[in-house]
Amino acid sequence: MSTGIAILGVGRWGVHYVRHFSQHPSAQVVAIVDPSPEKLRLCRDQFNLDTNKVILANDWESIRNHPEISAVVVVTPAISHYPLIKDALNLGYHVLAEKPLTLNPQESAELTELAAKKQRILLVDHTYLFHPAVITGQKVLQSGGIGKPLYGYATRTHLGPVRQDVSALWDLAIHDISIFNHWLNSTPVSVQARGTFWLQPNLADLVWLTLIYGDGFQATIHLCWLNPDKQRRLGIVGSEGTLIFNELDSRSPLTRQKGHFERQEAYFIPRGQETESIPIADGEPLKALCEHFLESVATGVDSPVSSGSVGTELVKILQAAELSLARGGEIVRLE
Repeated sequence: MSTGIAILGVGRWGVHYVRHFSQHPSAQVVAIVDPSPEKLRLCRDQFNLDTNKVILANDWESIRNHPEISAVVVVTPAISHYPLIKDALNLGYHVLAEKPLTLNPQESAELTELAAKKQRILLVDHTYLFHPAVITGQKVLQSGGIGKPLYGYATRTHLGPVRQDVSALWDLAIHDISIFNHWLNSTPVSVQARGTFWLQPNLADLVWLTLIYGDGFQATIHLCWLNPDKQRRLGIVGSEGTLIFNELDSRSPLTRQKGHFERQEAYFIPRGQETESIPIADGEPLKALCEHFLESVATGVDSPVSSGSVGTELVKILQAAELSLARGGEIVRLE
C-alpha cells in the first residue's frame, strides 16, 4: 500500500524529496505546495509530473484535508515549522520535517509529545545520520577502533549561501552536533560559543562552538559561511588513533589514522603512524532517510536514529549555544 505524501516547499532541498518519493514504489506524491508558481512549474517540468495525479498548490490550507494524504514532508523555513507540523499531526498525518525541528525546544518537545499522543511518526531530516560513512564510523567507535575518545574537532566552511533568518550557528552547526552525539551515543552537558559579525548585525558569520560532554570529552566546531575554503571535515581523536570523516574526499571519506608514542627517557617518539581507508557502503543519505521514514510509517515504530526526541535535544543544544554567543562566550549548562 502506497503512502500518500504532500511535500511543503520545493526550494533547493525540497526538490530532492520530490525526486525520491516520486520514484519510490511505496510512496505516492499527492500534492506539492509552494508559494512560488515558478518553483512549482520548474518542479513539474523537471520530474514530468502528471498534474491530473499530483496537485500543485500555493498554500497548505487548500490541500490540508485531501483524503489521499497520509504523510507530510515539511521543507519550509524553520520559523514556519511549528504551526505546520502541529496542524499536520492534529489532522492525523505522519510528518518528516527538515532540520531544525523548530527554533524553540519547548515547541519541539510539544510536537514530539503530540506525535506520540496521536500515534504518528515524527522524523527529522538529520541527513548525515544516514550517511554510510557516519553509520560505519559509529561502528568503528563502538568496537574500540580508536581506543578511548579524547577530544573532537570539526570544520564546516564555505562561501554562502548566507541566511537572513538565522546565524551560521543555526544554519550549519546542527550537522556536526548530530554526528558527534550519534558517534558518542551521548549529548553535551554544556556548550560555549563565540562569534564574529561582518555581513549582517546580530547574525554571526563565524562561530567557534565547543561541546562539553559529561565524561570530559570536548569537541570544537568551526563554522563560517564567509570562507571560500570549503571544508566538511570531522574527527575524533582517541587513545589509539583518530577517526576522520571528510565528506569532500570522494575516494576515502572515512579514514583511521593510527599512531602512538614510545617513551625514551624524557622524550616521546612517534611510532606506528599510518592512514587506513575504511570501506563504506554505497548509498545516497537522503534516499536512505526517505526509505527509513516510509518504513517507520508502515510499521508504526518511531525512529531510533532521528526522531522528534533527537530533534528536540539538538534544538536545546543550539538554543544554549545561541545564549552563550549572546553572552560573549559564557559557558551555558544544558538542563
